[in-house]
Amino acid sequence: MEATVAAIEPGRLAGTAAVPPSKSAAHRAVVCAALAAGTSHIGNVEFSQDILATLGAAQQLGAKVERGEHELTITGRGNADGFATITRPVFCNESGSTLRFILPLFSLTAQKVRFTGAGRLMQRPQEIYAQLFERQGLRFEQNEQGITIFGRLCPGTFTLPGNVSSQFISGLLFATPLMEAPSTIEVRAPFESRSYVDLTTDAMQKFGVKVSVRARKDGSATYKVAAPQHYAAADMDVEGDYSQAAFLAVLGSTVGGITITGLPSGSHQGDRVILDILKQCGAKFERSGGHVTFHRSLLKAVEIDLADCPDLGPVLIALGCFCSGTTIIRNAGRLRIKECDRIAAMQEELAKMGGTVKADGDTLTIEGCALHKPTAPLNGHNDHRIVMAMAVAALAAGQPAVIEGANAVNKSWPDFFEVIKGLGAHVTNQG
Repeated sequence: MEATVAAIEPGRLAGTAAVPPSKSAAHRAVVCAALAAGTSHIGNVEFSQDILATLGAAQQLGAKVERGEHELTITGRGNADGFATITRPVFCNESGSTLRFILPLFSLTAQKVRFTGAGRLMQRPQEIYAQLFERQGLRFEQNEQGITIFGRLCPGTFTLPGNVSSQFISGLLFATPLMEAPSTIEVRAPFESRSYVDLTTDAMQKFGVKVSVRARKDGSATYKVAAPQHYAAADMDVEGDYSQAAFLAVLGSTVGGITITGLPSGSHQGDRVILDILKQCGAKFERSGGHVTFHRSLLKAVEIDLADCPDLGPVLIALGCFCSGTTIIRNAGRLRIKECDRIAAMQEELAKMGGTVKADGDTLTIEGCALHKPTAPLNGHNDHRIVMAMAVAALAAGQPAVIEGANAVNKSWPDFFEVIKGLGAHVTNQG
C-alpha cells in the first residue's frame, strides 16, 4: 500500500483469504540459499520491505539473485572464502531479522563492515553481539547511525541468555558451520522464542547443514554445530505465515464467516499458537487441510504467555477488547523494543476507541468492552503490526476508522488492505 492514510468502513465481512508467505521462513531460506553451493529455487515469496533487505544483504555477500513474480532463484557462494568484497554499507531497512541473521556472516569476510538501517532499527538492543565480539577482541561499534564491525568470529563455545531475541541465536547458527572448527551454542534458561530457532535449524537442514540439539528439563538447550560444513542448494516453497494469519483469525472469530487458506498443519512456526489461544477463548473454527474456517463466537478472557510468540502481541491486545472479562498477557516486555513501543502504541490507539490496556512491568491487562468509533484518527506508529491490529479492532467492532501511516504494512504484508477489501471491508486511500 502506497497511501499513508487509509479510511475503513466495516461493511458485511465474509469470504476466503490467503495469507502471505511466512516472512520468518523466507528470511531463513534466502540466507541459506545465499550460502549454498549451486542454484536454489524458492517459491511462494512475497517481496515485503524486510525480505528485500535480506535479499540485498545476500547480494552483497556475493550471491546472485533473480526475482520472479512470487519466486526467487539464488546462486550462492558455497562457503565463506567465496564471499565478495564489501564496498558499501549493508542497508537493513527496519528489519531486525536481517541485521541479526547476517551480522555474524559478514564478520566471516574479515573485512570492516558497516550496517545501516531505518526507523528504530539502530536503537534496538544488540548487546549480545557487542559482548560476543568484545570477548574475541573484535571491533563492534554501534550508534544511532549504524553498526561497524571488524574481525572474523572464531569457533568455540558461545553462551547466550535465552530471554533475549532468538535472532541472535539464529545468526550464530547460520555462521558457525562455515567456521574452521566445530562450535557449541549454550542457551541458558528460560529459553524464550525457541520455536523461531527451530525454524532456523529446519531451514539449515533443508540446505544440507546438520545441527544437533539437546534440550534440558531446566529449559536450557545446547546446539552443537560441526564445521566446516557446506550449505547445499535446495528447492522449496515458503509456507503460509501464522503471524499474519493471526489478524484474520481474530477478525474471523469476532465476525464469523472467514476462511483462511495456506496454513500448514505441521508447521513449526511459534505463532501457530494463535489457534490454541483462540480455542481457549471459545472461538469456533474447523480445519480442512491448509484451510481454517472461523465462525462468530462469544469470546471469554484468558491468560496468555507471550514469551514464545511476541509478534502476536498487538493483535492479542486487540483481541482482549472482544473477550468478556479481563485478559492477562504475561511476558510482554519485549514489545517495547520493536519497530515502536508496541505496548504504549496499543494503549494510545485503543484508548481512542474506549479500550483500556494497563501495563504492570511485563504484564498487561485488557478489559473486555464495546469499542466505539475512534475519537481521533488512529496512528500506525510506523509499525506494520500496529496498523493491522487497529484495522482488525475497527472492523471487529463494526466502526469506521481512519488510520494514519497505513503504508507501514509494506514492511511485511503490502496487500493487507486489498485482502480485507476482498472480505467486504470498504477501504479508501486518502494520501
